[in-house]
Amino acid sequence: MKPVKVGVVGCGNISQIYFANLKKYPEIDLVAAADIDLERAKMRAEEFGLAKAYTVDELMSDPEIEIVVNLTFPKAHATVCLQALEAGKHVYVEKPLAVTREEGRKVLELAKAKGLRVASAPETFLGGGIQTCRKLIDDGAIGQPISVSGFMMGGGPEGWHPDPEFFYEVGGGPMFDMGPYYLTAFITLLGPIRRVTGSAVISYPERTITSEKKHGKVMKVETPTHIAGVLDFASGAVGTLITSFDAKAGTSLPNIEVHGSAGSLLVPDPNMFGGTVKLRRVGGEWEEIALTHGNTDNNRGIGVADMARAIREGGPHRANGAMAFHVLEAMHGFHDASRDGKHYVMESTCERPEAMPALEGSTTV
Repeated sequence: MKPVKVGVVGCGNISQIYFANLKKYPEIDLVAAADIDLERAKMRAEEFGLAKAYTVDELMSDPEIEIVVNLTFPKAHATVCLQALEAGKHVYVEKPLAVTREEGRKVLELAKAKGLRVASAPETFLGGGIQTCRKLIDDGAIGQPISVSGFMMGGGPEGWHPDPEFFYEVGGGPMFDMGPYYLTAFITLLGPIRRVTGSAVISYPERTITSEKKHGKVMKVETPTHIAGVLDFASGAVGTLITSFDAKAGTSLPNIEVHGSAGSLLVPDPNMFGGTVKLRRVGGEWEEIALTHGNTDNNRGIGVADMARAIREGGPHRANGAMAFHVLEAMHGFHDASRDGKHYVMESTCERPEAMPALEGSTTV
């Protein structure tokens, strides 16, 4: 397969693992790094042996680049995606797809009009941990899925992130930062969402940065920092999702559990690619299940490689724009439901993405 030429826009913290991995995938020819700060782009280009650093406009106008990987801050996600699509390029964007539903719709509508593909993080659901859980569910190990519960409880990023302000702006918060991992995993395991409700609060109107770079700076909080949500899936299953930056002392809650008519499944951290999978059948004890799928390291970039394969071979790519928009709508739905005091009925839907190939000889039941 002829590799697809790829350029990256946004050379901040998260970009390093993307650059490292994109250099390894045979489906990809990584050729360009761009950033509004050209010096930062030059640093990444030199670090990973790229011929030159680009301005954003230069990258967009390069006719050889087929996929733009958009690693900018969330507020710029839609703008850069639309610019790439207007330039005739497929786009892969870090989560979330966009800040608003209106922006997300514009991205998908432009891609459809131009016959281009949109993909979005998170791609961790392609890893061995969640794919093993999907296989267990598909193979009937827990019977009919009845419920799923997810918990992302922490104290917020101001203690470790050098520039944490955007986490507390509109489009940030624990739901928009970490919710995409959990909701994408939920959809991978149980399918699309029919409606949601929830409660969302700003527990502290101001937060103080304690990481080194901006230690002592006080930030205003513009978005809810504790969200408790309930989901009804089209399949009939019911879900619970709590995301919080207010659990300052930590938590003992699991990441994700799925309960069915014949058993329960302990799903690993959806922010990771691997992890420990445990199954408990009715009347039995918890047992650890060997992973049936590969990609268990930090494989960020695998969603780009999967889209590149689909471009060359035809057929769907897995981390697709329809699912990313469905996740975006659900996240807004929790906030809307809390504000309005009622359920939010989803307007969008999506398909469960195709399962990844299992390791040869692997079995779950």
